[in-house]
Amino acid sequence: MDSFPLVREAQRDSCYDPHVVNALAVRCHRLVKRYADVVAVGGLDLEVRRGECFGLLGPNGAGKTTTIEILEGLTTPDEGEVEVLGERWGRGNDRSLRARLGIQLQETQLSEKLSVEETLRLFRSFYPRGRSVDDVLALVELESKRASWVGKLSGGQKQRLAVACALVGDPDLLFLDEPTTGLDPQSRRQLWELLVHYRAGGGTILLTTHYMDEAETLCDRVAIVDLGRLIALDTPRALVASLGAEHVVEFAVADPQRAPSIEELNALAGVRDARREGEGWAVGTSEVHLAVPALIATLNARGAVLTALATHSATLEDVFVSLTGRHLRDQ
Repeated sequence: MDSFPLVREAQRDSCYDPHVVNALAVRCHRLVKRYADVVAVGGLDLEVRRGECFGLLGPNGAGKTTTIEILEGLTTPDEGEVEVLGERWGRGNDRSLRARLGIQLQETQLSEKLSVEETLRLFRSFYPRGRSVDDVLALVELESKRASWVGKLSGGQKQRLAVACALVGDPDLLFLDEPTTGLDPQSRRQLWELLVHYRAGGGTILLTTHYMDEAETLCDRVAIVDLGRLIALDTPRALVASLGAEHVVEFAVADPQRAPSIEELNALAGVRDARREGEGWAVGTSEVHLAVPALIATLNARGAVLTALATHSATLEDVFVSLTGRHLRDQ
């Protein structure tokens, strides 16, 4: 059963269609940014289509935040070209371009002594056009908190208010940097539905996230970056399919010295790929009914005692680990 029918339905009905939508909301070509001897972004190429939700994934230090800050016009690149909504920063049109953007930073600091309504009215005053405060309050479901001080809001409510501040100018393009970090599951799902409604109205989203389920649920396409470079780009489904394995078997043994080598694991029936994972191992397979019996037989033959055994369907997390050797959730 689909846990997020509204999300799926809105994605189908949104204006994004990879066969129809050709206009680009964001384009960067050979983007480079250095900080002394550190290359934060090293020749990055990206294209975000109008009307889509585009996810940018990568470990800490991959250059995600630097890239977004450049696209937002907050940081100047050392090299490369950037186009946002068909325009370039520094051509005398920065003010009008900013009015078309909504930006939610990873840590948005709002005045705790202002009320929710006062905060939204302040942000609305920054834009020549936009939504009414009442409409945005209803959109983020904060109507009952209209008169509450920002400092009295819960973490989820503050995050929804931060997104509301980004939406109050009725932007064509929404930048979200880790929008649901630290939120409880219910608050995350509320924010997901909010973003789905924004997209259904024709908006474009570029977001970074540490949550693979979030990227799989919201994003039409996902770019994985590492060390400032693009290492994978496709739809979530296509990226998972690129593993060549529909399932992952994870296991651990009491004495690692008795465990089979990676080469032995790769030679087992049904196994497509094997790797070391922390204190255990992970085996990719499309034939669990062959791989698990073969694995257990091999472990028994080597006298290795299983201490853990689990299987799950392959996800973006497995793609990320396969490409970078790290878990995004552990960054």
